[in-house]
Amino acid sequence: MSCFSRISLFLLSTGTLSLPVFAMPVETAMPAANIKQMLGQKLMLDLRYYCAQIPVNGQCRTPMTQLPPELFALIRDYDIGGVILFAENLVDIKQIVQLNRDLQQAAAKSTLKLPLFISIDQEGGRVARLPRMLATSFAGNMAIGATYAEHGTAFSSQVGQVLADELLALGINLNFAPTIDVNVNPDNPVINVRAFGEDATMVAELGGAMTAAMQQQGMIAALKHFPGHGDTEVDSHLGLPRVEHSSEQIRNVDLLPFAQIIKQHNPGMIMTAHIQYPALDNTTFVSKDGETMLKPATLSHKILQGVLRDELGYNGVIVTDALDMAGISKFFSHTEAVVQTFAAGADIALMPVKLQHPAELTALSSLLDALQAAVNDGVIAKQELAASYQRIVALKQQYPLLPAIASADKQVQYAQQLLGSAEHRQAELALAKAALTQVKPSSSTLPFTLKTMKKLLLIMPDTQKGQALAAALQHYSKQRFIVDIISLQQTDLSLAAKKIATADVVISGFISPMQSLADIGGMDDLTGIANIAAAYQRQTLQYEHLLPQIKTQHKPHVFLSLRAPYDITRYGQYADIVLATYAYNTAEDVTAMGAGNATYEALAQALLGQYKLTGTLPVTVAASTN
Repeated sequence: MSCFSRISLFLLSTGTLSLPVFAMPVETAMPAANIKQMLGQKLMLDLRYYCAQIPVNGQCRTPMTQLPPELFALIRDYDIGGVILFAENLVDIKQIVQLNRDLQQAAAKSTLKLPLFISIDQEGGRVARLPRMLATSFAGNMAIGATYAEHGTAFSSQVGQVLADELLALGINLNFAPTIDVNVNPDNPVINVRAFGEDATMVAELGGAMTAAMQQQGMIAALKHFPGHGDTEVDSHLGLPRVEHSSEQIRNVDLLPFAQIIKQHNPGMIMTAHIQYPALDNTTFVSKDGETMLKPATLSHKILQGVLRDELGYNGVIVTDALDMAGISKFFSHTEAVVQTFAAGADIALMPVKLQHPAELTALSSLLDALQAAVNDGVIAKQELAASYQRIVALKQQYPLLPAIASADKQVQYAQQLLGSAEHRQAELALAKAALTQVKPSSSTLPFTLKTMKKLLLIMPDTQKGQALAAALQHYSKQRFIVDIISLQQTDLSLAAKKIATADVVISGFISPMQSLADIGGMDDLTGIANIAAAYQRQTLQYEHLLPQIKTQHKPHVFLSLRAPYDITRYGQYADIVLATYAYNTAEDVTAMGAGNATYEALAQALLGQYKLTGTLPVTVAASTN
């Protein structure tokens, strides 16, 4: 039976679209399954790239935007439980809707006929996979944290609702959000602005509000990264971080948001972190290279069962972070990693095996054979396997995984009306404006505004961000500006001193820290991270070369902290005005208004003195801004 035979139209008889209604699951008996079928439900596959032919260099970089027959067959034949989508899979609304319907059709043809979890990392801010001109992406969690003092949980709830509505309209039913790590380390390379802030109670409230909003709309929320990624200086994509907190500190800071949200909002999923927590588990393992090491949380029965289930009382589904990350893959073969994480108590293995071309497809069958052997040998307990399968099926029966629109064309029509709608874009801009924080001067009065300026010099991380701010300034100003842009990506700064000298005001922006693999997609981007690091180093040197020149020439100067506000300690001293945005992203069309450039629209209005800034820093920034 087709998976769409169980869903109904939600169109009015007039043919106009009504409010979104998703097909509610029908209470049915737990589908009987054998060991291999239960194991298939515990796998969530990455289908980011796929090449029909074996690549000459062994590496496929062809985005999978249409489901090929061989991947359709894998999902069908092995009763696969879920997939994760990346930016490369997502082109436009029609294509995304069709891809997701095809994925669900493959699951409907399986023996168990259980719908797929179709998941995504759509946190907002730094981590957003849908094209920003297409969908409403918002400024991210730390921006929401900056609104907390003035607005409480209002923006967190609104963002959760909009993200859920837009994803569900496309057929995506599981969002790996919110991030509820408590960012207490200014040098955290991978979390920083992905966190709401450094106060655990505030993080719990905001994370709880977003979780509740998403799940009330029918979207499964997945809290991450348990037991906490907020005090690390190593990116778990690249290595294995260790958190040396005491047991008391762990429970008062790292675990507190998880504990409160579990108690109050029953999150559908919780994602593990590839992080060592010796105060929670000092058990060791021997890596594939023979090194004796502490177990990370993903592989720790003491942490997943002892802390998460027994101590915090969580009865939902535990999903691992991506198993191709170096925090796991550096120390285990992919098969051993999945075996060990299932033995530790995880319900779902995320990205357990690469399936990027025909020669790799047999790896899935081999993995399932190895997992079945581990069950038969008692490494994975049969009783726990059955309990895990029941948790997965119960979650699938609790949430409406399939859209209630029988026609693909009508689903596309609905999604086109909803995604990036005027109402949603207004909410996106409202958050960007409410978050914008004036750090310097401390008084509400600014030493100058752009109303008295004519010639502006923008020094920005790249030309696109300069163009976005310039376009927004011209759009919102009643007067015309002469705008010059220096990109920190350019290598020739010989004219910079002259441009500074002739400007009425200099507006400079910087992004720190550099992009992480989480921003751009994951371990498949590892070859490009060295280039990003080199470019970031050049930008830093360029910027630090220009800042003293601005100060020496006594030019009015606005510094824009475009990501983590910790860089204000380093650069705020050079500027008369310091603003923190917590976000830097532009849409594909950098000059568009109301279409994904909300950070720059908010900045333009603020610099023109068109609204009062009410954002407050949600993290501590060392004071050296005078």
